[in-house]
Amino acid sequence: MNYFINIAKQSKSLYIFLLMALVFMFGVFAQSSGLIQEFLDTFEDWIYLFKQNVLIVLVSGFTAAILGISSGILMTRPWFKRYAEVFAQSFNILSAVPTLAILAIIMTLTGIGFKSAFIGLVTVTILPIVRNTFQGINEVPEHMIEAARGQGMTDKQILWKVQIPNALYVISAGIRTGFALNVGTSPLITLIAADSLGEYIFTGIQLNEFNSLLIGSFSIAALAIITDFILSRLQFWLLPKGVNPQRFA
Repeated sequence: MNYFINIAKQSKSLYIFLLMALVFMFGVFAQSSGLIQEFLDTFEDWIYLFKQNVLIVLVSGFTAAILGISSGILMTRPWFKRYAEVFAQSFNILSAVPTLAILAIIMTLTGIGFKSAFIGLVTVTILPIVRNTFQGINEVPEHMIEAARGQGMTDKQILWKVQIPNALYVISAGIRTGFALNVGTSPLITLIAADSLGEYIFTGIQLNEFNSLLIGSFSIAALAIITDFILSRLQFWLLPKGVNPQRFA
């Protein structure tokens, strides 16, 4: 229990420090370049894009979490083991494809806009979740499974009462990694005509507007920090306190 409390305190301090550093950097740039005035002038646009960015991150992230955990569990089932290697390799190959290439391929199949952006972000987010779910369940000690079988548990009961509870820390780490990739990739969906804070970034690049570029960059950085902070809090409060994260280090 003390281990979890110390980790929570340390991570909370780190997030506060990062946010303070981000605010400080934003203030430094703002004083020298009129950044705050431009931010205020486009505040309504920023609110709209921020909401759209958060919406697609949440929708695609939770969809990827459900599909990724389900796929990872499927790969560990005895009747599916003959296909598990092929299934795992397909995800490994997909992880090697650049994100822009994934978005371009999806765009040619489903067009431009929210649908393509959603599919692209799900594809990017799902990979670490599948990998961690598969690894976490497979790393549950065999003696625990044998003990469960000795008590008369079925494979389904072993999965839900033994394997998944002991793999939760690894699974949750995969979800946090997936959401981090999701937020980091979300500005790119502007290239396929989906609304996101990437509009500030790419407008700044195309028109050589330094302030617009900074507003978009700082906003995405802050969103990434806040998202990971929220997930770390959920991880701390929802995981069984009996899980020992050192076993998965």
